[in-house]
Amino acid sequence: MIRTSFLPALLVPAVLALPAFAGDEDQTALCAEAEERYVEIFGTASTEAEGVTVVTMYKYNFCPAEITVPVGTTVRWVNVDKRTSHSVLVKGSGQPESDRAFPEEVIEFTFLEPGPQDYLCGPHWETQNMIGMVTVEP
Repeated sequence: MIRTSFLPALLVPAVLALPAFAGDEDQTALCAEAEERYVEIFGTASTEAEGVTVVTMYKYNFCPAEITVPVGTTVRWVNVDKRTSHSVLVKGSGQPESDRAFPEEVIEFTFLEPGPQDYLCGPHWETQNMIGMVTVEP
């Protein structure tokens, strides 16, 4: 089930491993900026969360855009933009698109099936190419 919620800065630690995009300095810089914004909002690095993997949503990008997690992992998408809302639709999951997450809100989804699973931001996948992938390992 996809859930959208607002979590105050003091209540949300989260996990984000900054991406290693080979040769894509712009994407790396953008994701570093997203992490700075995350720390600004929540007061701690995203790598300090337990029990979730965090992907930030920032300037029409998912950071990191591709992750690998074990079955049963909950991914938390965190909107660190200042003005834009985003949603998450995990293609082929049978779940509907999430509600929009406004700045400082989150969307969570627990991955129970192994394999590659594409996801996208409903309002921005076509115009901004806001697409990501979670590879779920058994």
